[in-house]
Amino acid sequence: MEINFIHDFNVNSEEEFSKIQKRLAKNITLRNSFYIDDIKICAGVDLAYWIKDEEEYAACCIVIIDYKTKEVLEKVYSYGKIEEPYIPGYLAFRELPLIIKAVEKLKIEPDIFIFDGNGYLHFNHMGSATHASFFLNKPTIGVAKSYLKIKGIDFEMPKGEIGSYNDIVIDNEVYGRVLRSRSNVKPIFISCGNYIDLETSTEIIMNLLNKDSRIPIPVRLADLETHIMREKLKNL
Repeated sequence: MEINFIHDFNVNSEEEFSKIQKRLAKNITLRNSFYIDDIKICAGVDLAYWIKDEEEYAACCIVIIDYKTKEVLEKVYSYGKIEEPYIPGYLAFRELPLIIKAVEKLKIEPDIFIFDGNGYLHFNHMGSATHASFFLNKPTIGVAKSYLKIKGIDFEMPKGEIGSYNDIVIDNEVYGRVLRSRSNVKPIFISCGNYIDLETSTEIIMNLLNKDSRIPIPVRLADLETHIMREKLKNL
C-alpha cells in the first residue's frame, strides 16, 4: 500500500516533536471516513524492545485478519535499532520508522489499523495511532493497556461486566474511553486514531475480542509475534 511521507524522522528534540504533533493535530477527523459494513480486513500493530551491547532495538509485527471470521491472512515484520530517545508522549517518533517498514511489505491492504497504544487519548491528541494515520491514510484505533494521566485527570473505573465503559473527559472534551473487555479483568483504554468516531471504534474493538485476552485479536497476535521475534533477535 502507498505511504504518505508527511515528514522525515531526522528530529531529535522535544520541541520539534511537539511542533510536528500540534501541526498534524489540526487535521484530525473524529468521524467515519467509511461505512462500517465495508470493514473486511483489520490490521493489528505492535512492537517489542530490547537492549543489546548498550544499543536499543525493536521488532514490529503487523497481523492482518479477516474482520468477520478472524482468520489470519498475513503477517509482516520489521526490526532495527531505535535512534530516538524515549520521551513520554512522543513514542510515535521511535515506532513509526519500523511500522512503515513493515507496512511496505504488506500484500493485503487493510481497511483499518489497530495499534497497541493511544490515539486521541494524548496530551496533544497525537498518540501513535493518530500519528500513523497520516502516513497510512487509513482509519486507525488506539488500544492501550494502561493510562498515562493527562492534565492530572484520572479515569473512573467501569463496572465489572464485559462492555461496560466510562468516557475519559478532560476540559469538557472526550479524549477516549476506558472499556471492560473481559469480566473482572483490568480494563483497556480505547481512543480514536483518525478518520473514525469513538462509538465505531468501540464497536470494532468489541467485535475483535475473545476469551483469550483483554486486548483485540489482531493486536494480541502481533504482540505474541513481536515477543517471539525479540527472543530470536536478542541471541543473534
